[in-house]
Amino acid sequence: MHWLEVHIDTNHAGLEEVQALLSGADVDNVMVEDEEEFRDFLENNRDYWDYVDEELERHMAGRSRITFYLEAGDQGFAKLGEVRLRLEALKRERQDLGTLLMTLEDVRDADWENNWKQYYKPMEIGKRLLVIPQWEKADPGERVPLYLDPGLTFGTGAHATTRLCLTALEDLVRGGERVLDLGCGSGILSVAALRLGAESALAVDIDDKCRTAARENAGLNGIGPDRLEVLVGNLLTDETVAERIGGGWDLVLANIVADVIIALAPRVRGLLRPGGTFLCSGVIEGRSVEVEAALAANGLTIRDRREENGWYAFTCQ
Repeated sequence: MHWLEVHIDTNHAGLEEVQALLSGADVDNVMVEDEEEFRDFLENNRDYWDYVDEELERHMAGRSRITFYLEAGDQGFAKLGEVRLRLEALKRERQDLGTLLMTLEDVRDADWENNWKQYYKPMEIGKRLLVIPQWEKADPGERVPLYLDPGLTFGTGAHATTRLCLTALEDLVRGGERVLDLGCGSGILSVAALRLGAESALAVDIDDKCRTAARENAGLNGIGPDRLEVLVGNLLTDETVAERIGGGWDLVLANIVADVIIALAPRVRGLLRPGGTFLCSGVIEGRSVEVEAALAANGLTIRDRREENGWYAFTCQ
């Protein structure tokens, strides 16, 4: 029998979170390597040896890792796809858990990518959209097709926060809008807004990989750089980026995390035209009250609340 050895790198704080994530995906037989526990063990047992294997110390340096095994077959690759989507969501929710990098042994990366793709199928979202993976063929019928190759960036349409934003966009885009997409990831929200009738969009992310992903996904949908521009930078820390973004936007999107939305709240009114709309998501249930308070404190009125699987999206003016 052929097995896949799967590793997820994190830090000490992330071990419990990742184990809970895997348990939710019915993966419970795991091996845990904890650098902090290893260090504690060394310090508390120095009296019992004169020599510690330097290779072992180097192996454990900076490493907190969870390893598990899956059978190398259809079910195993399907489970890998599920875990990958759950990791994407955790990365968006938490930035303090290390890299959350998933790696495989006994299977080439190309094989992993190609096997995972067969489990990512067209998704009907809301009343109007059909998200179609680049490698799939589907008849959209009366729905608006949104072609997507998510690659390794966040934004496949499978996560609740993305679906909440997409369904809200169906109501918010009437035609001709200028859209600002903060934390664009794969560009799915920008491209969806343009497919629904927005005139132009500026997609912004701090990760340079998103520049390529967003442009490629725009191209899959027949959208050129004249309608979608991609900017790499941080609005909150780089005034040059802030100046480039400017204001007067009809619709500002932020599918990020609660802490960033709270930090962004004081700037939102300066980004919007009078009567413009701010759509934010990525807010887990336990943080929704804080986010609502920050929005209200900065003069934003919540017009619509959407919730799915413990995640919230707010439409504000």
